[in-house]
Amino acid sequence: MAPPLRGNERTAKLLIAGHFGAGKTTLVQTLSQITPLSTEEVMTSAGVGTDHTDLPGKTKTTVAMDFGRLSLSDDLVLYLFGAPGQKRFFPVLRDLSFGSLGALVLTDTRRLTDTYPILELIEGLALPYAIAVNAFDDAPVHTDERLREVMDLEPSTPLVTCDARDRRSSTDALIVLMRHLLSLAPEASR
Repeated sequence: MAPPLRGNERTAKLLIAGHFGAGKTTLVQTLSQITPLSTEEVMTSAGVGTDHTDLPGKTKTTVAMDFGRLSLSDDLVLYLFGAPGQKRFFPVLRDLSFGSLGALVLTDTRRLTDTYPILELIEGLALPYAIAVNAFDDAPVHTDERLREVMDLEPSTPLVTCDARDRRSSTDALIVLMRHLLSLAPEASR
């Protein structure tokens, strides 16, 4: 349960991005200390040919955003905005990026190529980011070196494995992003 806001907290907005079915909604739900806002809708036959309607157990899709809140301390609150991952919703992702300090980009190694358009968009927005490989049970395991090569990541881009269903693992991924953002802050370069 989230402590009530007093009004004097420092706040930070973070974007949770990734391809369709990467686990963004699950991560926001796992981390949020409030009942998260979710705009998931049931997938219908209208999505055939547009969405991956063949993903096992995937019956809903985010159509606008997910929103959650996480208090890191008495005076620091993170606002988590999960963006839909389909290309037709990229304008929504762009809008959600305004005011974000950075993005945690989730990926599923079963569909790494689906991550490329998301990375291109995030990089085009000049948004600092970290990659979180969501550890799906049946996903192929790759070395960090191989993932960096395949995703053409800069050496400074953080790469972590997490399980979006697990609070501790998701928190660790968020901490990796926050440390990366702090390392890019102007006072860090002094």
